[in-house]
Amino acid sequence: MSAVTKLDTFDEILALAKSTYHEIFGTDPEVACCAPGRVNLIGEHVDYNDGFVLPMALPMVTLIVAGQRKDTKASVFTHCGGCDEPKHIEFSLLDLKPGLPKWANYVKGVIHNFSEELNLVGKLPGFNAVYATNVPVGGGLSSSAAVEMATLTLMEEMSGKKLESNKKRALICQAAEHKFAGMPCGIMDQMISVAGQNDHALLLDCRSLEIFQIPFLNNSKDLVVLICNSGVRHELSQSEYPTRRKQCNEALKLMDKQSYRDAKEESLSALQSEPVLLRRARHVITETKRTQDAAEALKLQDFAKMGSLMKESHTSLRDDFEVSCRELDVLVDAAINCSGVLGSRMTGGGFGGCTVTLLQRDTVDYVIATMRTNFTKEFNKEAADRLEFYMCVPSNGARRVDL
Repeated sequence: MSAVTKLDTFDEILALAKSTYHEIFGTDPEVACCAPGRVNLIGEHVDYNDGFVLPMALPMVTLIVAGQRKDTKASVFTHCGGCDEPKHIEFSLLDLKPGLPKWANYVKGVIHNFSEELNLVGKLPGFNAVYATNVPVGGGLSSSAAVEMATLTLMEEMSGKKLESNKKRALICQAAEHKFAGMPCGIMDQMISVAGQNDHALLLDCRSLEIFQIPFLNNSKDLVVLICNSGVRHELSQSEYPTRRKQCNEALKLMDKQSYRDAKEESLSALQSEPVLLRRARHVITETKRTQDAAEALKLQDFAKMGSLMKESHTSLRDDFEVSCRELDVLVDAAINCSGVLGSRMTGGGFGGCTVTLLQRDTVDYVIATMRTNFTKEFNKEAADRLEFYMCVPSNGARRVDL
């Protein structure tokens, strides 16, 4: 039996959504769309500093089945875990405003922005819909972006109107999260959710929003990505994030640069009297370079180099940016000391959340067992039992699904 956490399969969530739709609405759905979650392989805390990020789309998705109504209302049911009550709501497409339940704001915001962008206010057809997902909610794998992008894809399918680019799609979903859900997120999550491709990571230039598909060709299929959800979320994550942004901006001013893209390691000499700002800026400068180097390593199928860069990234996040925590450090240390592991690091904002590990497929169960054992020794068995592991390969972005 595999040590990997069992998630519902795509076919299972599609069957659940279809049966629920028939039960609630008394007919079969007419259209289905889905969009994936993501994991960031490298490039952390540089998105708001004009850096590069290198995420990949996950095989886990949020899926919607839907059918058109004859009025201008939406009737929406969600199976997505972690959503607040009620699970079934109805709202008018003519008066889209944020409110309760909070989960519906991710849906309403996308519809509102989509209709405004394409001059479809008051013209969108009403619809019935059921949402289901196998993206772990609350684990830092962008379940919210998956909801947003799946909703946008559904709006394009039902209206027959297409947006001009993936950049525009990502911006519309990002704005929905900002204005309707009240979450000031970056744009990486939405971009990878729409633009992900099988066997590719996505290099995103966070200054220009230009994207580059980077082959993640592992011809023998013996390498996989293992995500570990620590189940931990320290309160520091809320207070320290704005502090880090402020520190990065202060360091940039002291270096007399307009952008971190103009800064080099030698620029850090201007920060010698400010050791904390020096460490923060050093992380941003070196992490941006590491991410570009990682993209080149993947192109060359130099997975040893990729793994080495992941380890360096974690060290920098732990020591220079100080956003790791003991739980993540224990998991990363356990992984990198296992045979068959090329690299491991924390991923996401930090202070809990997930680690991401590049390793040989045939060592997955051994590595998971080692990570659990070390976690138990450092903390306790109850904490180790809460760990969840997901084995992934780069997958496709948002798309229509055959019913």
